[in-house]
Amino acid sequence: MTKNKVLIIAAIIIIIGALVYSSQSPKVAKKGAGGEIKMGIILGFTGPIESLTPAMAASAELAFKEASESGSLLGGANISVIRADSTCVDSAAATAAAEGVIAQGVAAIMGADCSGVTGAIASNVAVPNGVVMISPSATSPGLTTLDDKGFFFRTAPSDARGGQILADITKDRRIKSVAITYTNNDYGKGLADVYKASVEAHGIEVTTMSAHEDGKADYSSEVATLASAGGDAVAVIGYLDQGGKGIIQGSLDSGAFDTFILSDGMIGDSLTDAFGEDLNKSFGSLPGSMNEKTAGTFASVAKAADIDSSGPYTGESYDAAALIVLAMQAGGSADRASIAKNVMDVANGPGTKIYPGELKKGLDLLADGKKVDYEGATGVTFTNVGEAEGSFLEKEIKDGKFKNAKQR
Repeated sequence: MTKNKVLIIAAIIIIIGALVYSSQSPKVAKKGAGGEIKMGIILGFTGPIESLTPAMAASAELAFKEASESGSLLGGANISVIRADSTCVDSAAATAAAEGVIAQGVAAIMGADCSGVTGAIASNVAVPNGVVMISPSATSPGLTTLDDKGFFFRTAPSDARGGQILADITKDRRIKSVAITYTNNDYGKGLADVYKASVEAHGIEVTTMSAHEDGKADYSSEVATLASAGGDAVAVIGYLDQGGKGIIQGSLDSGAFDTFILSDGMIGDSLTDAFGEDLNKSFGSLPGSMNEKTAGTFASVAKAADIDSSGPYTGESYDAAALIVLAMQAGGSADRASIAKNVMDVANGPGTKIYPGELKKGLDLLADGKKVDYEGATGVTFTNVGEAEGSFLEKEIKDGKFKNAKQR
């Protein structure tokens, strides 16, 4: 055999080997490729907001399902979801959960939820691995300056604005003095600081501000501290399935307070199911909208899928998932870096406005090289650091139920 023949045979073997290796290696879904794309959903399925997360997860999965069934995502790709538990409060457990999800090859993550675990996952796992995270509910002002390399976004607005809104409502409700208690973590402390400064700017007296720990069986000592300081009401900045609920229980049992000012983490049906009309003078706020084109359309789309969209952060969860799929389509790939590059473009336009239930329309436009401006369930517009500007709902409790008072 001549030297030339040997070289030719060797080259053929190398080419065949490369083709075999390529067929066995993980592939990035690209336009026209179809196939499966894995997505992570990381939320607190256990812990202090566990009553809220089922509807949030279902709302995100609704958007992923809508994109899959459209047949338009990257030429017919199908999304499969991998759920993981953030616990909301245990950063080590949340980080481990995220490591497990990313190891399975997810293209992006819808989540996490509570601010502390969200920051931990982003800093320790997602950003170092170049994985986009879009949180529907992490609101700590500290996340605004997270060194995220362009991989972290949130469809919920910062508490820097949320605290001001809650203070405005407090003023309008003619509260003259308030005691403040907050869950002792990034979310609670950040929101409490903003709220305190904002109510004092309105001339409202803050009689005391003290932290509480979640997971206790009894909160009588915390309530006694608040009661000794006094106030027209107590602002409870915490979680409805944990310490915040305990503060309310202790206050009602002792008669210390009967009016409660509630942060977003305190708003949910499990609270009114527990206390009913005892909360009738209470109020609060959370991100949300009463816009019929955005929130109204989402409510209809969710109802058709048997999802209760009335709870906190369901619309934001749908929007987070929708932005991920539209960003994939805009870049023609499920490559992680490509998703990160295109999130802002589909969120802020300019382009054709896309509303809930219209993901196929958006995907088809992007496939044709056109631009979209995703409005979604919450009227998405991002700031220059990738967090929602947002609107807020003023909530009040009447006849033992949460009602929308107005949009702020």
